Amino acid sequence: MYDVRTAIIGSGFIGPVHVEALRRLGIDVVGVLEATPELGQRAAEQMHLAKAYNSLQQLLDDDGVQVVHITTPNRLHFNMAGAALSAGKHVMCEKPLAMNATESAQLVEAAQRAGVAAGVNYNIRFYPLCLEARDMVQRGATGEIYSVCGSYVQDWLFYPTDYNWRVLAEQGGQLRAVADIGTHWLDLMHAITGLEIEEVFADLRTVHEVRQRPKGEVQTFKGKEEATTATESVAITTDDYGCVMLRFTNGARGVLWVSQVTAGRKNCLRYEIAGSQAALSWSSEAPNALWIGHRNRPNESLIRDPALLSDQAAHHTTYPGGHNEGFPDTFKQAFRAFYDYIQADDFTAPAPFATFADGHREVVLCEAIFKSAQESRWVKLPGVER
Repeated sequence: MYDVRTAIIGSGFIGPVHVEALRRLGIDVVGVLEATPELGQRAAEQMHLAKAYNSLQQLLDDDGVQVVHITTPNRLHFNMAGAALSAGKHVMCEKPLAMNATESAQLVEAAQRAGVAAGVNYNIRFYPLCLEARDMVQRGATGEIYSVCGSYVQDWLFYPTDYNWRVLAEQGGQLRAVADIGTHWLDLMHAITGLEIEEVFADLRTVHEVRQRPKGEVQTFKGKEEATTATESVAITTDDYGCVMLRFTNGARGVLWVSQVTAGRKNCLRYEIAGSQAALSWSSEAPNALWIGHRNRPNESLIRDPALLSDQAAHHTTYPGGHNEGFPDTFKQAFRAFYDYIQADDFTAPAPFATFADGHREVVLCEAIFKSAQESRWVKLPGVER
């Protein structure tokens, strides 16, 4: 059992996912904070939590809470994470860590000063076969990495009548598809390969420059399920689609295609990593199989089975082979790594999860991608050298 208690801020699409995963780990989630006391009380009842906080300060003043999970809209992350760190709380924040690199850099420094665990929820790292792919790269099974290619595509914003706060730059940031889902892919490729991106060339497109906003907010992924009548037109500047060419510090090349307007793809992340010894390919639509490509012998399909995996991947696999694990399990395993780190009580040790420094890397990368798209040229990442 974990000897800590947790509170959550935000109860939209992802908040209840956090609560469910925490409960599966036996972690006591004591309360929730929402935009208003009324919304908070409703959320507490829906998630069967004992307490609804009336303000952020009330939550931070609760000495019975040691950890705060932030699952609010992007524009609120910086202030909330900073306040939680100042109060000495451990913080698990949804991505992006902040709205710009100035803010995210300040949070990295604040986390270091606070001497607490500070993580960003890049949960896709914790699919067991993604951990296995990382181990294979680390032990040299793939050889030198030549290329890293892939995509993250969805269809939940396919129609101009599809709407969510994320489509507004002032709410979610100047990048949307790239920042919202593309950063998951970018973080995953860094986690697996250990390579840094040194330069980017991006082409972005806003497919629906005008969307219909319902008079009443729509939850993430729920637009197609929620019947609405009255709407208003709203101008959109954020990206529905993007293609980003990548250059890595070891000379490898890569490309990322990201889209939230690809019909039929509900939530599909794919990658293919080509090395001098072998290639690896994986898809979140079939997360329990890892394709391993060879030149001079038959290719392999590794089926997720803790008895066949490396120690790290097996550690984050709950069920035996043939008993599939998926999206909700990645949250459980990501939080398991985070809370194990808290229990170990050595915050100078390397973290086994995505840290605030990792979150800052992705914000810097997004700013370079946006600049590249605006100026139609290669843009170097600041501070990254061969």
